[in-house]
Amino acid sequence: MVLEDERIDDLQCKGYRLIQKPKGFCFGIDAVLLSDFAKVKKGQKVLDLCTGSGVIPILLAAKTEGSRFTGLELQEDYADMAGRSVLLNDLENKVNIISGDVKEIKKLFSPASFQVVTVNPPYMTEHHGLKNLYEPKTIARHEVALKLTDVIAAASYVLPENGSFFMVHKPFRLAEIFKVMKEFHLEPKHMRLVYPYVNKEPTMVLIEGLKGGRERITIDSPLIVYKERNVYSDEICEIYHKPNIK
Repeated sequence: MVLEDERIDDLQCKGYRLIQKPKGFCFGIDAVLLSDFAKVKKGQKVLDLCTGSGVIPILLAAKTEGSRFTGLELQEDYADMAGRSVLLNDLENKVNIISGDVKEIKKLFSPASFQVVTVNPPYMTEHHGLKNLYEPKTIARHEVALKLTDVIAAASYVLPENGSFFMVHKPFRLAEIFKVMKEFHLEPKHMRLVYPYVNKEPTMVLIEGLKGGRERITIDSPLIVYKERNVYSDEICEIYHKPNIK
């Protein structure tokens, strides 16, 4: 079940656990915040693009009443690891992991086959400090295997009209994000900026889009991660330990 270069981490949610590679790309607070930000109604089917370790489908299975959660991951070893985490948590009837390329989405799924899409994509372009193009960390963080356009095009393809799209990204790319979302008929509807400290610039942005939605966006109050060094804010503590189903 667990390989020599892997460990099992406690997700602190319904007793669920996750297999991770300590020397590989491990999930961070961005995945936790996205799983809290995403809205999944009872019975809905969810697709998580660039799923990595599978943490988002597993957290959404714990936090929501969606009927089925699918994770799509390019790197076969990570897809295998995510699949073993599903088995570890006895979630085979709710969560499945598929190894495949987001750019080949039309070969993998039918159009309008999911009501919700989530994604924690690579944030950086090829100009941001690339070292080894084939390292798993590089593929996860940099747009070497797929670009923002590929992710948003895939989301638009699998969503029906009024389907929901949820993404975490970097604020410095907001103008590009909104432009590409509109090109693929995903209207930005809801946004929240995430700040490390109250007096610092935001480092993340949470975005909700609606397939075919009308032009109107709501901006939430800022989300502050730390109230002082190494001390999470009350809201972050609540998000990490929130037991209720939405």
